Amino acid sequence: MALTTEQQAQVDIQDAIENNRHTNQLEVQGKTSRLEAVRLARDVLIENRRLDTESNTSDITAADIIAFAQEVDTYVNS
Repeated sequence: MALTTEQQAQVDIQDAIENNRHTNQLEVQGKTSRLEAVRLARDVLIENRRLDTESNTSDITAADIIAFAQEVDTYVNS
């Protein structure tokens, strides 16, 4: 049995809503993954710096964290 024009339009709208929801969910998951990579990178760099007894420096820059987070993110997504 074929759908009426109104029923098909409603199915199309619901499909578009579901596709939009799915796209938004993937975007949020991607951002969450990147944020977790940044947290992990920060924690690893801080711990490595703490354990490095030969180094007298304790400055970890945002660039260091971002670079390491990108490496972690690339590894996880490969």
